[in-house]
Amino acid sequence: MSQDFSDKLLSWFDHHGRKHLPWQQNQTPYRVWLSEIMLQQTQVATVIPYYERFTQRFPDVASLASAEEDEVLHLWTGLGYYARARNLQKAAKRLVQEHNGEFPADLDQLQNLPGIGRSTAGAIMALAFRLPATILDGNVKRVLARCYAVDGWPGQTQVSNKLWAIAEELSPDARIADYTQAIMDIGATLCTRSKPKCEICPFSSECIAYRDDRIKELPGKKPKKAMPIRSTQMLVVSNPDGELLLQRRPSQGLWGGLWSFPECDEQGVQLRLEGLQILEKQISKIEHQTPFRHTFTHFHLDITPVHVELHSSQHIIGESDKTLWYRSETSKDIGLTGPVTKILKLRKSA
Repeated sequence: MSQDFSDKLLSWFDHHGRKHLPWQQNQTPYRVWLSEIMLQQTQVATVIPYYERFTQRFPDVASLASAEEDEVLHLWTGLGYYARARNLQKAAKRLVQEHNGEFPADLDQLQNLPGIGRSTAGAIMALAFRLPATILDGNVKRVLARCYAVDGWPGQTQVSNKLWAIAEELSPDARIADYTQAIMDIGATLCTRSKPKCEICPFSSECIAYRDDRIKELPGKKPKKAMPIRSTQMLVVSNPDGELLLQRRPSQGLWGGLWSFPECDEQGVQLRLEGLQILEKQISKIEHQTPFRHTFTHFHLDITPVHVELHSSQHIIGESDKTLWYRSETSKDIGLTGPVTKILKLRKSA
């Protein structure tokens, strides 16, 4: 099974595989690692411009390790799942401190680095070091679940273990880098989540899901659970100089380390303003604006922007490492939460 599968896959890759993506050029462990982290739950077309900007500013482990977190998060702004960016820098610092800035060609040591799981470590081993290793990202799970009719949601341990066992059996010793790229490519370009191109797939004759008309069933879907809805108000405080008040989020938790507007619940606008040392006599206008929804993996957040306009030119609140007055045209590059970016765009277009 394994030899026939890899032969067919590599033959397809030689004629149809992707070979010109930015991270396929001048492949190094650093460039492979960065691309694998960025591509987690994110489409290739979205990642490419982020990857190019990131590698231009941080071309290697050392430059990333020594950077300010604000700049790292700024270059990640809009890509989502910001823990990935924070773990990137944590791992870079560990590599500098413990491995002289070099990636170890060892699966266990790679998995000990922040943010690197079993599949990402396998990708670094196979793509960068050309050493036998196995990957199982979302694309590969879909290909194998359909080809071999593996029932159930891949997020379940039992299902994941079955897919890992198949993936390891199929992985060849020869041309492991091409094979690894090929199995990701076929999932991304042919065996897609919806409207797969089964008629031109090299495995159409042996794919059990195709044979049994189960393509839409496999892989199994995550059990549905009602998404809870939370709500908040974001205080968009502006001074006469056109600057907006931002506060840095705690390093752990939601939007960790990013800059956002002060928040409060529906009843707490006045109390929150007093907590910010903003007195009623310094306010010229308070205006509740149209709410919008921001969706996370596990819940919806309904956000109401509250525009608070100050008539005093004096900075009521001094800048610190946790507070700043921000103007997009002149302020330094920092990492902003998605809702802040959205509100800034709405203000600009108003």
